[in-house]
Amino acid sequence: MTLDRFYPIFDSTEWLLRALPLGVKLVQLRIKDQTPAYVRAEIRAAKGLCGEFGATLVVNDHWQMAIEEGCDFIHLGQEDLDVADMDAIQKAGIRIGLSTHDGAELDRALALNPAYIALGPVYPTILKKMKWHEQGLPRVTEWKQRVGKTPLVGIGGMSVERAAGVFEAGADIVSAVTDITLNEYPEARIRQWIEATR
Repeated sequence: MTLDRFYPIFDSTEWLLRALPLGVKLVQLRIKDQTPAYVRAEIRAAKGLCGEFGATLVVNDHWQMAIEEGCDFIHLGQEDLDVADMDAIQKAGIRIGLSTHDGAELDRALALNPAYIALGPVYPTILKKMKWHEQGLPRVTEWKQRVGKTPLVGIGGMSVERAAGVFEAGADIVSAVTDITLNEYPEARIRQWIEATR
């Protein structure tokens, strides 16, 4: 299964309702600091929406709920990997995307045969405080050489204008968050992203 080149990350199904009808085919639901009941309801709704629009849903972090709700794709950060039950995840047949920031994390991620590897932040990001500074485009090229056929996702400070350079450097997929969610016209921005990545 080939993953789409445009990979937005949203924190609610309200965003999916806006993005999926426009043609988004790969989307991550990333919910932080909410009750388990809320998260479960959102995962369930997102799974239904993605099924309706023929899109791939990636659930961030909440791997147990993803298994219970019959989802088939999760994304884990390095901290999540420390506590996730990889046997249970693999037994459920769930595909995994993994975040990486340095060589040791990349080695660890590749050993788990992930569906994709994410490298970030490629550019400075306002989304969350990180101990890593921007990785830059040369690191994207280096990571692609190391991951080989595994799809590489560039994330962090992404914009439509920067996407071409990130693809040129070796990324297979570009992930965006605030370039859409903080945009005055998010639907128009999503359309620009689709145009730039198809």
